[in-house]
Amino acid sequence: MLKKHYPYYLANQPQTSKASMDVLDKYSGKVATRVAVPNAKAVEKAIAAAVNAAAPMRAFKPWARQAVLQHCAARFEQRRDELAYALCVEAGKPIKDAAGEVTRLIETFRIAAEEAVRVNGETINLELAGRLDGYRGYTRRVPLGPVSFITPFNFPLNLVAHKVAPAIAAGCPFVLKPAERTPIGALIIGEVLAETDLPRGAFSVLPLLGAQSTALVEDARFKLLSFTGGQIGWDLKTRAGHKKVTLELGGNAACIVDADQEPHLDRVVERLVFGAFYQSGQSCISVQRIIAHEAIYDALKKRLVAAVKKLKAGDPKRKDTFLGPMIDEAAAERLHGWIEEARRAGGKLLCGGKRRGAMLEATLMEDVPTQAKVNRLEVFGPFALLARYRDFDQAIDMVNDSDFGLQAGIFTDSLQHAMRAWNELDQGGVVVNDVPSFRVDNMPYGGVKLSGVGKEGVRYAIEDMTEIRLMVMRES
Repeated sequence: MLKKHYPYYLANQPQTSKASMDVLDKYSGKVATRVAVPNAKAVEKAIAAAVNAAAPMRAFKPWARQAVLQHCAARFEQRRDELAYALCVEAGKPIKDAAGEVTRLIETFRIAAEEAVRVNGETINLELAGRLDGYRGYTRRVPLGPVSFITPFNFPLNLVAHKVAPAIAAGCPFVLKPAERTPIGALIIGEVLAETDLPRGAFSVLPLLGAQSTALVEDARFKLLSFTGGQIGWDLKTRAGHKKVTLELGGNAACIVDADQEPHLDRVVERLVFGAFYQSGQSCISVQRIIAHEAIYDALKKRLVAAVKKLKAGDPKRKDTFLGPMIDEAAAERLHGWIEEARRAGGKLLCGGKRRGAMLEATLMEDVPTQAKVNRLEVFGPFALLARYRDFDQAIDMVNDSDFGLQAGIFTDSLQHAMRAWNELDQGGVVVNDVPSFRVDNMPYGGVKLSGVGKEGVRYAIEDMTEIRLMVMRES
């Protein structure tokens, strides 16, 4: 069960306030709980506390950072059912998927605990000429200082973990703004962090509303802004000033199914259905464009349609539910409008397409015009389209014909095609023989083009949150 009211966290301490906001059960639409909302004065206190905590966090030993992260992982394990239920309610995520996200939360903190004690430097040979005899170079990584985080609604635990855990491992104090519609997971993480001996001011978790988060973007005292969300991220980047900026802004992920996949179609279909419709397609790397060779297109389509029609939609609290609601009715209405627009432009509906409130049926289309929104933009919902290709050059071109480039997938038995995809697809990552929706929490993750800048994945995030400091020593 959820608490009736959740505090926010300011400089490691829980705080109440007169102002609060409702958090809705995304399936029933009813108020599930309320959270305290900080005012502008509290935001300023949080930033000042993070600045004051920079030196103590830098001095906080790697083994102590590791101990904090290990404590968090252990406590999340103890509170696994509570975290999964909260996620199911606030995000509308089916309970089985919510449990999986809790597992990833724990894994991410465990990975960060390992990385905390191996933030290393190197020795550099400077003896490049006789005049440099006796000189050595040494580097170490030092924390940037205070950092700010803004996270989205679709992974309220794991995407918070991918910012918070590396920050602790790196030694950076932070101020976090979780998504307005899904703040509970972040506040529970704050509650667990408050049990540790992190220096005062090392963290604040502020469920801010709208323009209240301006300071997290524009304040020059922050040394890095890490934002995960929509295309508004580019505007935030222009307002961020001189600080470093990491953006993960989504995509319209494509997956190629090669001509040689006929013997493997059952597995291909299973993975495509998962990749396209897992958590109602509300993932930055959800399969949106399925590009299949004309030789296996009809067989793939037949099996896909049959599999999608079997997906059980409904109450996400039921263990047999695969497809829950979208985050709100407005999101479902938007995507439903895009689907109807594609139909009017000549796209053929293969299954799904109907909406009831925030519930949108799992939808497949084919023959969708290239310029349709469901082809060009990020649908962020339970939708995928099918398209044919004749030869592999065309498939590469079709994937690259996008303003986005986060991850792509390819199912193939051809090593040559796999290597060409890796070499020629303009993407942050290429997944071979699985869907682009695949992610492990220690791998580098981030896109190109409109999909963003920078990389997440614990070690890579630590690199962004630290800077190289050089020492040159003359030995004689």
